[in-house]
Amino acid sequence: MIDIATIFYKYYRPDTPLARLVWQHSKCVARRAVAIADACRNLAIDKQFLYEAAMLHDIGVFRTHAPSILCNGDAHYICHGIIGADLLRAEGLDTHALVCERHIGVGLTVADIEAQNLPLPRRDMLPLSLEEKLICYADNFFSKSRPDVVRSFEQVRAGVARFGDDNLRRFDELAALFGGAELSLP
Repeated sequence: MIDIATIFYKYYRPDTPLARLVWQHSKCVARRAVAIADACRNLAIDKQFLYEAAMLHDIGVFRTHAPSILCNGDAHYICHGIIGADLLRAEGLDTHALVCERHIGVGLTVADIEAQNLPLPRRDMLPLSLEEKLICYADNFFSKSRPDVVRSFEQVRAGVARFGDDNLRRFDELAALFGGAELSLP
């Protein structure tokens, strides 16, 4: 078990709007991920790791430029996953780092990165473990710009569809794995 708050507040000043925003978003994602894990008893999900990684999945956003969500760094917002992964690797949390790197959208393929000319390493960054997949899935239901709103399954699906059929297929596979729209969760 790791001390999530100590790691988080090493990079965020406590009681700042950005820290509160990222912490609130992460709690929403963690709560939903754990609730889904509880509902999917047939899957061998490590709930302790799931919670920790969900709480730290967006730790890299403070270094990005996204003023609408209070981020005044220099990096492109899409880079927050690899930035967070680097931070967590420096903390010795290599497995948690993979969640940061692989949680963007429904994961990113080299083809996605190249087609959108994203400022990311040219490699697949798709969630592989159950925990990575579940955090990736749960994260899609929440936006940092509207942290108090839970998107509906239909809203999430429509948002993912904007990025192409492959992304929609990956989302549908995650939904099927974790129970899809039938789950009425926080």
